[in-house]
Amino acid sequence: MNFFAAQDQARRSSRRLVFAYIVATVLIVLGVTAIVGFALYTVTQTGSDSFLDFAQHRALFLLGIAAVTTLFILGSSLFKTSMLSAGGGRVAVDMGGTLVPTDVQNPQRRRLRNVVEEMAIASGVPVPDIYVLEEESGINAFAAGFTPSDAVIAVTRGTLEILDRDELQGVIAHEFSHILNGDMKLNIRLMGVLFGIMVLGLIGRMIVRGGYHASIFSSRRGRGAPVVLGVGLGLVILGGIGVLIARIIKAGVSRQREYLADASAVQFTRQSEGIANALKKIGGYSEGSSISAADPEEVSHMLFGSGSRLFGLFATHPPLVERIQALDPNFKESDIVPVDPHRRRAISTHDSQHAAFAGDQVRAVPSAGKTVLANTIAATIGQPDKQHIEFARNLRRSMPAQLYDAAHSSEFAYLLAVALVLDRSGKVVERQFTLLQEQLGKERAQLIRRYYDELLTIGAEFRLPLLEIAFPALKLRPAQELSYLASLTTRLIEVDGEIELFEFCFYRIMMSNLGRAIDPTGKREARRSKRGDLRMAATSLLRILADYGHDSDVERIAAFEAGLATLGSWAQDEQYSSDRKLTVTHLNHSLDVLLGLNSKGQESLLQAVSATAAHDGILSIAEAELTRAVCATLNYPLPPILLQR
Repeated sequence: MNFFAAQDQARRSSRRLVFAYIVATVLIVLGVTAIVGFALYTVTQTGSDSFLDFAQHRALFLLGIAAVTTLFILGSSLFKTSMLSAGGGRVAVDMGGTLVPTDVQNPQRRRLRNVVEEMAIASGVPVPDIYVLEEESGINAFAAGFTPSDAVIAVTRGTLEILDRDELQGVIAHEFSHILNGDMKLNIRLMGVLFGIMVLGLIGRMIVRGGYHASIFSSRRGRGAPVVLGVGLGLVILGGIGVLIARIIKAGVSRQREYLADASAVQFTRQSEGIANALKKIGGYSEGSSISAADPEEVSHMLFGSGSRLFGLFATHPPLVERIQALDPNFKESDIVPVDPHRRRAISTHDSQHAAFAGDQVRAVPSAGKTVLANTIAATIGQPDKQHIEFARNLRRSMPAQLYDAAHSSEFAYLLAVALVLDRSGKVVERQFTLLQEQLGKERAQLIRRYYDELLTIGAEFRLPLLEIAFPALKLRPAQELSYLASLTTRLIEVDGEIELFEFCFYRIMMSNLGRAIDPTGKREARRSKRGDLRMAATSLLRILADYGHDSDVERIAAFEAGLATLGSWAQDEQYSSDRKLTVTHLNHSLDVLLGLNSKGQESLLQAVSATAAHDGILSIAEAELTRAVCATLNYPLPPILLQR
């Protein structure tokens, strides 16, 4: 299943979830109204009127009860959803997670950070924040957030202590599948929606306890106390039904997503042993995948392991043995071996410290341009493979220590980000440094210069991964500093009155990701755009890509028309034209407008970008970086573009 198909499936699951939520809410509201009405009938009825007659006379009152109940359920769901709008970090903290520092030195946590960083680089997404559930000894993990820019990865302490590196990588690859396939947003919505359904049961238990104590201490045992107890008991029953419905909804949504995530983990790593052995260890470990710090009813659907003992219709995960057999067909339940929690594996030196720089270990698209396959660009969206992961591992280990350490520092990542957007041609860089010295002071400007000088000595393939690694450290800065960073980088790239495409690409990627981290729900982004605006934005983007990626007008026109043909009939009347003075202004506006594309439009646009960029069979660094800027802006996780050897 490709990225866009997985996203569509997640949206269909969301629609089914909304429908099930409406049905469940209606049934619960009817039940609550009936219980309250019958209780009132029991207390007040003295004549021979039937309950139906009583209901007709009190119709407005019962409608009021139904309205209040509906508002209560909706309000509870909205309250929970608003709490979760802070993003994936809120979910991790609520579950007892501790943030792993970007410059962590503990060997187990260093290994975890390295694996997550490599998977992020291989996937083409910002490095997520990483949490460890210190109080949890079971083997489990989850991903949470609304977008890749807001994502967090959390693992239990047991996962770090019991699994080796390959097994940990399999688990992390599984969680990245949830990030790339749109499952995270669905899971958070599920938490908010189901809270409203289940909360009535909590209210009912409180009423039962209160009514019971009132009946004990009351000297006058009239009809009121039993009625209160009856109402409370009814709500408990309805709450139980709500929990039952919630379990069925969660199970229906998440079981197939877990199979898909397991399969994706194998696709990413090109080996099934890692994730299969992790699942086998869950089966042989006394703690299994248990989670104690959170309500299993609330979080079970988002975990790597089930975290509970529910089975059959109510299980959010397929049976453990079936998951293992899908990865290892020869496996039998009797093959599970008990796990000794006291046995520890040594941590590789590559995971406990950073390797020395060796720039010739990696191969990506260089500045001169090399032959690539155009149709593979769109196909790799959300689909990293073993080559990408090996590339990411070698690249991470090969990064110059000064730049690598700066990317992990909340203080110096800020300065590294500035260095990444400075003019590479050298034409205006001295004017930029004059501005930096005025704004940041001589000492910081000198440090930025050291970063800039070292960036000039390494391949272009290091630049975007450095920004991705620096992202968690950047997010630790106060919001006003991030706003100032946006303002400062804007002034830097406009210092000569023109904006180079290279500078703009990094600026746009950084601002898009930081914007989504500050506003995880994406409420500030465009939701809908007119068809005409979308057509103009898409064709403007193709013109710019054709202009910067090809040397002659003949090649530019041919590349533009190749991309236009991919868009379909709605854009066929457009013509190629070039005006570089307006290029970046148009590009920035076009990318904002294109946020309003639907899923099919997004896929079509990406194929058009691929066809335009590599029309001549050569992908230049400008084309590669612009393609990645487009993908980062539109939230497409594009892995590194590798050479075909």
